[in-house]
Amino acid sequence: MSEPEEGLVSGAARDAGGWMGALAVAQVATSADGTIVRWNRAAQELLGYTPQQVVGRHIAELLHPGADRSLGRSLWEAAATGRGVMGTVTAWHAAGHPIELEIWASPLPDRHEDTSAVVVFAADAHSARRIRGSSAVWDGLFARSPIGIGVFDTHLRFLRVNPAMEKMNGLPESAHIGRRLSQLLPQINASDMEEAMRAVLDSGRPVLDFRRTGRTPADPEHDRVWSCSYVRVEDPAGRALGIIATLLDITDQQRAHTEAEAGRRRLALLSEASIRIGSSLELERTAQELADLAVPRLADAVTVDVLDTLARGDDPVAGLSAGVALRRLGKAPLSGSPVTSALAPLGRTLDFPAGAPYTQALAGRHPFLLARLDAEAIAPAARHTSRPARLLELGVHSFMMIPLVARDLVLGVATFYRTRPLGPFDHDDVTLAAELAARAAISIDNARLYHREHDTAVTLQRSMLPQHITPPPGIEVAHRYLPASDANEVGGDWYDVLRLPSGKAALLIGDVMGHGTAAAAVMGRLSASVRALARLDLEPQEILAQLEEALEDLAEPMLATLLYIVVDPATGHCRITRAGHPPPALVTPDGEVQLLQVPPGTPLGVGGTRYITTDRTLEPGSVLVLYTDGLIESRTSDIDERLAELTNTLAEPSPSLDAMCDSLLARLVPASADDDIALLIARTAHAKA
Repeated sequence: MSEPEEGLVSGAARDAGGWMGALAVAQVATSADGTIVRWNRAAQELLGYTPQQVVGRHIAELLHPGADRSLGRSLWEAAATGRGVMGTVTAWHAAGHPIELEIWASPLPDRHEDTSAVVVFAADAHSARRIRGSSAVWDGLFARSPIGIGVFDTHLRFLRVNPAMEKMNGLPESAHIGRRLSQLLPQINASDMEEAMRAVLDSGRPVLDFRRTGRTPADPEHDRVWSCSYVRVEDPAGRALGIIATLLDITDQQRAHTEAEAGRRRLALLSEASIRIGSSLELERTAQELADLAVPRLADAVTVDVLDTLARGDDPVAGLSAGVALRRLGKAPLSGSPVTSALAPLGRTLDFPAGAPYTQALAGRHPFLLARLDAEAIAPAARHTSRPARLLELGVHSFMMIPLVARDLVLGVATFYRTRPLGPFDHDDVTLAAELAARAAISIDNARLYHREHDTAVTLQRSMLPQHITPPPGIEVAHRYLPASDANEVGGDWYDVLRLPSGKAALLIGDVMGHGTAAAAVMGRLSASVRALARLDLEPQEILAQLEEALEDLAEPMLATLLYIVVDPATGHCRITRAGHPPPALVTPDGEVQLLQVPPGTPLGVGGTRYITTDRTLEPGSVLVLYTDGLIESRTSDIDERLAELTNTLAEPSPSLDAMCDSLLARLVPASADDDIALLIARTAHAKA
């Protein structure tokens, strides 16, 4: 056999099965009598002899001295009968050691003589057995493995596929052989896969868990997901022979993973919603919090609309038979989105007739989903407005409306739009949006109830405060009442100026230690009791004792502080009694400011206290400042610092008592008061010139 023929045979062997392991095969030719006539390079590498050392010698001379000579006899018999033989013999290596060989011999008839030459193929027996064993294991694995296995040549053409891959691809092995993946299955991002395989051929580094998604003839209607691994196959010299690819269908696992991830994202979003939505009791802020939270994790644009009656501070209407008016209080994103730019701005009131989808969604109290938005889907709404067609032009392909319902009241609607290629809104999206909307609806209704409670408490509080104060001659007064911004802090502060016998006046200020309408009601009861008792011209400590008994009669115990000052404008004499209330401030005619040091007493309702009255004579033109603790208490400052700020403010000249009131509130009270504030300032008759 010539050298070119030998190269072709070796190459074919590699292509057919070399990927399982390379085997060096010696080729020897003998004459009919066993004389070696040809010795190739592989024979020299296997046994160590050069052609010059063996050509012309009998082949039996290369056997180990103790080897069985029956193979030689078989060869001659084969030559005579024209049959081939095979077996195992022990040869003697040129280096002086035995080597076990597997022999395949076949007669080659001589066209010019009646005798036949013999062609002998020999290989290392140990290597041959190893390859046969590997081949058996490989063939078993290849046939029975549930993992798809494919063998590619260096041109990335299929050489072989196992039954599992045939099933995955929906094509028989014959359809694969000789074709590239990009030719066979163009719908599975084949170009990316071939790029990965080329990288493995070039570098020798395997690629593991390369994900591919697509459709094959086995399941042409659904996307499948595979995990692919690629390993380069090499010959003993390290040259690339091809690629072995293994594929595992992970569609179900990927779907479960995707669903689990989506579930975790939903839980994270709901957890964040419990923190962010309803952080304040403001309608506008709550609506905007819902919109901001849903973009972009659920939708690309969101609007939140509440009933216009609710936005105006009224209770929601009971029916929607005549249509509905909605006020837009939330929208996201606020800028940079063509979709939200095309929608009505914040603060706009939108009127919808009874047959409009918005009205129907509210009336039905169920989510309204248009999974795929198209001209047919928007036709009902298009009769009322051109905006749906505009949204369709801007790429909105999926849409849902979720009513805001809390405590069996319809409060508004949240609308979600999707433009990104994420697929349409599905049932899980509707469920998540409904959860978010339910939380927002509760917060919106809490805000409604809060404002109603706040307004009720403030109304009750103001109604029980003196509407018209007419002090006796010789006393000038100014007063202020500032309700807390929080409904939970409104209701317990009051002040009054009472005309007493003999031209005296009672200045009083108090604070019920409770909040809301209950505190306002107790405050009203105490105020009425003080007015009745003061007219009896009782001593201050007796009045406080009677008020203690009034508090004991309440079904639920409550405490109250009180500052009661009786002033005689004719003499400047005053009597001061405290029941746990902050001390009054005195501003003398020359501008000196001091906090009057009188026994503090304990709040009314504690019981068992004997209150002490302190006498003091004021100069004409002196100013008494009575206030509740809301003026001087702060979450960020010490009480002594606040009292110092009070006296410093009073030390500044003021043109009038009203100006003094305004100055105190401006300096000491933040934009939104944390507590009720009552302030009463009285000045005795001016000094004579």
